[in-house]
Formats: sequence, structure tokens, C-alpha cells
Amino acid sequence: MEIDLNLQKGVNLGGWLSQYKKIDRSHFNTFIQEEDIARIASWGLDHIRLPVDYPVLEEERPDGGYAVSGFDYLDRCLEWCQKHGLDLLIDLHKAPGYAFGEWDKASLFSNPKHRHRFHQIWAGLAKHYHGVKNVGFELLNEIRLPDSKPWNQLISETIPIIHEIDPDRPIMIGGNHYNSPDQLQYLDVYEDERILYTFHYYFPMVVTHQRAYWVPPLENISQEVDYPGPYPEIDSFGEEMIGKPMDRDLLKSFLQPAIDFIEKTGKQVYCGEFGVIDQAPMETRINWTRDMVSLFTEYEIGWALWSYKAMDFGLVDLNGALISEELLDTIRK
Repeated sequence: MEIDLNLQKGVNLGGWLSQYKKIDRSHFNTFIQEEDIARIASWGLDHIRLPVDYPVLEEERPDGGYAVSGFDYLDRCLEWCQKHGLDLLIDLHKAPGYAFGEWDKASLFSNPKHRHRFHQIWAGLAKHYHGVKNVGFELLNEIRLPDSKPWNQLISETIPIIHEIDPDRPIMIGGNHYNSPDQLQYLDVYEDERILYTFHYYFPMVVTHQRAYWVPPLENISQEVDYPGPYPEIDSFGEEMIGKPMDRDLLKSFLQPAIDFIEKTGKQVYCGEFGVIDQAPMETRINWTRDMVSLFTEYEIGWALWSYKAMDFGLVDLNGALISEELLDTIRK
């Protein structure tokens, strides 16, 4: 069968229905508007990756804390995407018992109640979007586990639940260690064209996450890290790389496991996130992004830049002002 989903050039809508400060209808109603979707389409992009946290999707939390109909926001985004010719990939960014950065609290893979809620969330989405074209489901964002077996098991449980309800729905799965390219090899591969494969790309971290407050070794570095250029001397972070050139060849070496996965399995892959933090020099953001897009083009890998608005990686600021025309040109058709 032919998958009715175009994921060649896209952008994430981080910070809207995921990674928000609190459940806030005002934020949900204003952070992204139709004019944003129209603007993205005008740039020549073809899809949106929409991160969503599970509390937004649940009508009511099990503890009765609040009620919110997140499907309304998804429906609104889909309506705008359909109007402006964009496809939509819905990414469950935070699940019951699992969230980026909360590894000590992770219980999704061991707690039957959380697994059931995970299944029910995807069953609910499958029912809600049954038969709707140009929508894909990404089961969960950036797994981090000692090994991939529990994740493969959860995938194998969830895919049939979705496809029993919505047989034609494309489903995206990514590997362990924050969707690292070298973890694709440990995913169970399905002889099913409805199953798609994804990875994220933020290498080298000293470039893409320089001065990121959530990466302690890089949070307080004093120097700006340029790309291209030599790998900087930063204590306890990539010591074996110090002095080596950071260039397109290095970026390709980190991408190689994804290329190998394509060649070995015959499956295509998709980069759901890549980008450079706004703490980096603008010239570095431009040069790195240009090289990555050229590599994706060379190996026919679809992608979604992280991220459209604010979120430390934005193409536009919190008020919607474009950060850099030249940076935009690196991804624009």
C-alpha cells in the first residue's frame, strides 16, 4: 500500500501542546495560530511535527485534577494544515510514566496501569482520526532505557491496537538513547509499509547544545563554539575529540548508522528533530543547518527542524519575529 503522508521538509511546533509551563487554555489558544501554519507553508515546507503531552489529550486526569479537551487543539491544527496543504505528524512527547529528563520517575515500561493508559491514549487518537488522511502517529519521543527490549515490547503491543481501529494509519517509531541514529539497529523491523522509522540528530552536542541549561557539562562554558572549526577543549565532554575538525564529514560519520539502516533494511528513515541552540553564533547555526540539510538531501532522508517558535532553537521568537532570513534560507524550498 502507498502511505498517504509526505514527510520531506517540516518543522516542529515545540512549546505549544508540549513543554508548556502549565495547563493553560490561554497559552494553547494563542501560542500557534492559523497565520503560523500559513507562514510555514509559504516557506515551502510540507508537514508539521506536533509534539503533544498526554495530559492535554486526556479528558480528565485519573486524580481528577482537571478536565481539558486537547483534541480540540489537535483538530484546529489539522484543519489549518489541511487548508494550507501540510501533512501532520502527531508525536506523543510525554506519556503516563515517561517524560524526557524525568528518568528517575519513569515507570511506563514496568507499571501495567501506565501501559494501559498509553494504549488507551493511542486507541483514542485512532478512533478520533479514523480514516483521516495525511496524519501520522509517532508513538513516543526520545526513549532512554538500558536496552531496547521493553520499548520493542510496548511497540508490538500498541501497533495492533491502533491498526485494529484505524488500519491505514502510518505509525512512526524511533530508537533508544534519545532517538540516536546508532540505536535504529536495535528496533524490531516490521515488514509493513505503515510502520515508519525515525531518529533525532544533535551532533556534535558541543555545537548544538552549547550553554544549554539542561546539559550540565555545557551549561557554563565560557567560549562560543564555532562550526566549522576544531572540536573545543571542554573538560569531561568529548575529550577524545579535542582538536579534531568539526565539518560535514564529521556530521556524516554521526549520520552513518541511519544510512546503514536504510541500506540493510530497505526502509526509509526520517529525522524528527535537528537544530542548533540560539546560544550559538548565528553563523554556526546557519553553517551546521546547511550541512545537515545537504546530507539529508543526499541520502533522501525527510526531516523536521526543531523548532518553529522560541524553545531555544526557534526560527521565530516568542512574538513571531523571524530570527534570521539566512537561517530560514537553509531550509526553505
